This record gives sequence, C-alpha cells and structure tokens, in this order.
Amino acid sequence: MLRIVMMGTGTFAEPTLEALLKGPDPVVGVFTQPDRDTGTKRASTRQVGRGMKEIAQEKGIPVFQPESVNASEGVAMLRDLQPDLLVVAAYGQILSKEVLLVPGQGGINVHASLLPKYRGAAPIAWAIYHGERHSGVTIIRMSAALDAGDMLAQEKVEIYPGETAGELEERLAPLGARMVMETIARMKLGPITGSKQDPALVTKAPKLKKEIGLIDWTRSAEQVSAQICAMQPWPTAFTFLKREGKPPVRMMIARTGKIIAASSGSSPPQPGLLWGSDGSSLWVFTGN
Repeated sequence: MLRIVMMGTGTFAEPTLEALLKGPDPVVGVFTQPDRDTGTKRASTRQVGRGMKEIAQEKGIPVFQPESVNASEGVAMLRDLQPDLLVVAAYGQILSKEVLLVPGQGGINVHASLLPKYRGAAPIAWAIYHGERHSGVTIIRMSAALDAGDMLAQEKVEIYPGETAGELEERLAPLGARMVMETIARMKLGPITGSKQDPALVTKAPKLKKEIGLIDWTRSAEQVSAQICAMQPWPTAFTFLKREGKPPVRMMIARTGKIIAASSGSSPPQPGLLWGSDGSSLWVFTGN
C-alpha cells in the first residue's frame, strides 16, 4: 500500500480526493488553501464545491492549511505524515524541491490541459479564451519547474461551442480523478516512465485577474464570444454602456448568443457600437 497525501483546492480537485478516499491506499493527510473571507477578498479564481476540508474531515482525515507548504512549518507537517506519494490537483502553490523529496515516490499532478500547452493556474480558461477546440487532462510526474514534469497519461476532450470554463471544468474533474487512480495502479506494479514535454510547444496560463474580463470590441466576434465563455464563472466579462449625458454603466456579460454578419456598406460599423436589442439580447458590432 501507498501512504498518500492529497494537495488541492476547489471543484477540480474534489473528485480526485473522493476517488482516493474510496481507493485501496490510505489517505493520511490533505493539504488545501487556508480559509478565506470570500466576502471581502478572493483567494482563488477556482470554483468551490463541497470543500476539500469538509470532504476530508467527514472521513476523519487530518487537514493542513499552511500559508506556504514550502516554509519550514509546512515541510515539517508533511514529513510527520511519512507519505509515500503526493497527489496534487489545482493546489494553488508551487511545490519546492524540498517538499517533493519528502515522499519516497515523489508527486504526481492532475493538470487540466493538454500539456505542454497551458502551463499555469488557469489552463481551462485560457484554452477557451484562445479558441482551442480541444482540452483535456494530463497526469505528470512533478518537478520543481511549473507543470514541466514527464507526462504519465493524457486524455483529450472536445470543447463544446459556447461552453464556459466552469462547465468544462465540471467535465474534466472526474476525468482527472479516474486517470490519477489508473496511474497509481500502474505505479504499484513497478516503475513507470513518462514522455518528455516539448519545450517548443509550451504556452502559459497565468492566474486570472479581473481586468482580463474587459471586452475589447475591436476583436472578432468569435474572439469576444470565447473571452466571455472563458471568464465564467470568474472574473466574468464586462463592458461599459455609454449613454449621452449620463455616466457609463458597467455591464457584466455572462453569455453570448448568435454571431451574425452585418451587411457591408460604404464604411464598416464602429466596433462597440450598440446595434439594437431584440427584447432579450443586445447586439454589438465587433471588429469583423
């Protein structure tokens, strides 16, 4: 048997923890981000479901929430658990070499992208933002570099038209849970090797910020639509409705509908110009 420590935060990580708790190997501890006052400060862009802390405590699993697992106190917490393997999913902290050396078999990470594309904190959102047609999950052997380890398993899924980041995450989370259990089963049969990531194909998926939601109407209709989908459930895309003689009104845009072609005239319509409304939707000109 392997003594497993799980590290993760949010709804993407929760199915993996639940699968581990049902598995044959003991989960001896769970590390998750410290509790935050979400009413005044946002600690993470990740969705929160039942909560890693609550799931673990229901099963009597010790929970640890250090501000930094890489600090001496965090490393000591981990070392006391004597883990054989770390399983990490959307934890929100980059693990130091010292942390990764604690378990005898190192760590594996459940990453929500087709690595080496979209390394970083928000791979699902950035894949949708850039108009990718596919996403997926990659299981990697962890290294000190961000999401750069050898790939032990990878599965691809289609990104549906109009699918938001939150909706895609809901599909990828159980996929990641299944894949990590299959990977652990292989590891118990003997050493496994993975494939190297091609450095030439690496792209980044940095943490989302609120200002990324501001719509630039000079972009194409397809790009604006992808941005709106990518920003759900957080930070949500937004624009400003400007009215003559009145201050601009900030408008949060959660969904897009049809993309239609405007009739060509002597001059192209101004991007951002409100064309009209059909009673339930607003129509806005974009860059093409």
